[in-house]
Amino acid sequence: MRGVRTSIAIGGRPGQRRTGAAMKMRHRKTTKLKRRKESTARRGRGPSVADMQEQLDCLTRELVEARAQQPAMPVIGHLHSASPNTWAPFVTAFRDGLNEAGYVEGQNVAIDFRWAENRDDRLPALAADLVRRQVAVIVANTPGALAAKAATTTIPIVFSSGSDPVKLGLVASFSRPGGNVTGVSFFTNDLDAKRLGLLHELAPRATVIAVLVDPNFPDAADRLRELQEAAGTLAKQLQVFNASTASEIDAALAALAQRRPDALIEMASPLMTARRYQIVAFATRHALPAIYPARENVIAGGLMSYGPSRTEAYHQVGVYTGRILKGEKPADLPVQTPTKYELVINLKTANALGVTVPRIMLAGADEVIE
Repeated sequence: MRGVRTSIAIGGRPGQRRTGAAMKMRHRKTTKLKRRKESTARRGRGPSVADMQEQLDCLTRELVEARAQQPAMPVIGHLHSASPNTWAPFVTAFRDGLNEAGYVEGQNVAIDFRWAENRDDRLPALAADLVRRQVAVIVANTPGALAAKAATTTIPIVFSSGSDPVKLGLVASFSRPGGNVTGVSFFTNDLDAKRLGLLHELAPRATVIAVLVDPNFPDAADRLRELQEAAGTLAKQLQVFNASTASEIDAALAALAQRRPDALIEMASPLMTARRYQIVAFATRHALPAIYPARENVIAGGLMSYGPSRTEAYHQVGVYTGRILKGEKPADLPVQTPTKYELVINLKTANALGVTVPRIMLAGADEVIE
């Protein structure tokens, strides 16, 4: 009697017998696969599309898992009342400070810029947007810092300000800021009387002095009052020209040209800094001796400036921001103040205006542009 042959699947357990048909089928498949591989090798073809897709899916899963294990890159919210094109040198200084603290944009930190384009009424909404995004820290100038402080009590804020931050209510004191705000105050606003004295030294016969001021900038009224007192001491008459928008600067300069003062003082504000090229060109065109709050005006062709280095201030803002990203608290970081004030004179502009700079002033200048 014939023995009974048990038929099992090709993938059966080891030790089980296979039928002749099954063995032949397996042999045909093995031979076919071997021929396919040999044919692929002869034609120089790589893996199949299916194999490549499987490898790609695997790499994608590994990348997603690796990213999930890494900490999220912190985001800095940069809030400013001016426009980016006029503030580029200071943003560069800020990035340098961040680099010094160990943070490089695009590598281990991101910066989300918000510019109000000289429209302070836009700042509250821009600040609220950064708070909604839950940025790690907010960096801002004076108007931006005030808007940010009104929007959050938890997100750290680092300011750069030419005003007194205690008077503005940004901090409790310079040594112990308290709360979530600290920064750098470079006191340009308290130096207007000193600038008037320097202008008197340079052009003693100038008795009618035009003052270009942004009345909406914090502390503007106090600064103007102090300048009026200094003018009385030097027997100077001030003509005040207000401008809080770009169009108002155009109108103020047109009115100034009609009044024909003897000299000009520009009071510090983000708007004036943003329009520095226009103001400098106006003073040069009308042969008007002028003093400015920052070196950048003199680099643009202005006659003279006196004040702290703004680029150094923004560099320090970057350093402070990096320290906060590493875990330090704003309340524990004292407000920084300038250690040096610079007198910068553009001798080329002085010659073009027919102004003779006293030798003692040239000797005391920190920088003379020839």
